[in-house]
Amino acid sequence: MIPQYINPMQWHEAMGIARQSCARVFRDGGTPTDALKAFGLGSRNAQDTSWDRVVCLVAQSLCSKPARRAA
Repeated sequence: MIPQYINPMQWHEAMGIARQSCARVFRDGGTPTDALKAFGLGSRNAQDTSWDRVVCLVAQSLCSKPARRAA
């Protein structure tokens, strides 16, 4: 499901990157919580986290607007 506020093309690109990154963590023996930590998202509920949910969370973080930098 594509969130309403995200450009569909950007969402599909982010999902591809998120899938590839999570697959690399999975291949190296990591857990979904490890994948969240790799993207700096932290683990909310370790029991409730599945790979599908982690891929969506990573894609949402990739689509979020970057923080403004101070000059």
